[in-house]
Amino acid sequence: MSITTRFAPSPTGYLHLGHVFSALIARRRARDEGGRFLLRIEDIDPGRCRPEFATAIEEDLAWLGIDWDGPVRVQSQHLPQYRAVLDTLAARGLLYPCFCTRSEIAAEVIRSTSAPHTPDGSPLYPGTCRRLSAAERAARIARGDRYALRLDMVRALAAVPGSLTFAEEGKGVVVCNPAQFGDAVLARKDAPASYHLCVTHDDAVQGVTLVTRGSDLQPATDLQRLLQELMGWPAPVYAHHHLLTDSAGRRLAKRDNAATIRALRAAGTTAEAVVSLAREAGEDISAR
Repeated sequence: MSITTRFAPSPTGYLHLGHVFSALIARRRARDEGGRFLLRIEDIDPGRCRPEFATAIEEDLAWLGIDWDGPVRVQSQHLPQYRAVLDTLAARGLLYPCFCTRSEIAAEVIRSTSAPHTPDGSPLYPGTCRRLSAAERAARIARGDRYALRLDMVRALAAVPGSLTFAEEGKGVVVCNPAQFGDAVLARKDAPASYHLCVTHDDAVQGVTLVTRGSDLQPATDLQRLLQELMGWPAPVYAHHHLLTDSAGRRLAKRDNAATIRALRAAGTTAEAVVSLAREAGEDISAR
């Protein structure tokens, strides 16, 4: 069976070598097996994403000779589809409005004795608004209070028979623990659908069969597998690769001003040299 892989960056900055390394892995897997390699722009967060970065992603990949199949899927162009998923989950009683601010959640967590956190480091939501009555929720919505939509984790897990697992290349079957995310936010006013919802929806719609991505995203697979089961979407195989790091051992990241492909181009580095740098850096990490 032919495979479909994808490279799905967020346009919050310019591409760096870590992105190139990840794109090369996904593209190679597709090309080696006669499959499809897709490009998706995950621009669902309007506060951080910029159109000029989305344009630069396509330009830099083309300059590097990293081609893709079919049209680019841009998430911000598919908001009604994500809204339909939220409506489906809400109709099943799996979502509830949360009126808590981030500061209120942080204060509540500090007051708790265990101060638990989710795998991404965020405070674990204590479930304050889950306990509101339907009448109080309706009244707060009617008066215009801002709210996020959270997944009721207890109800969601009860709706999925048996244990959740995913297939990880090189490791076999991995057991999931989505409960560690608590009542995850699936939508808020400033981001109409969450990363977890959009990525699982799009992988299903685009027929992605193999997800190759950085190891930092492996914990997220637990929550994403839950959403796939709730919505009846197929589960792809996963292959989480190691991350490129700088000389200090820190993973390459936009926030740490990792050298961008744009900067390398401006300095006169050829496309072939950039691709070689990414591959060599990946081989160096693998050998450690």
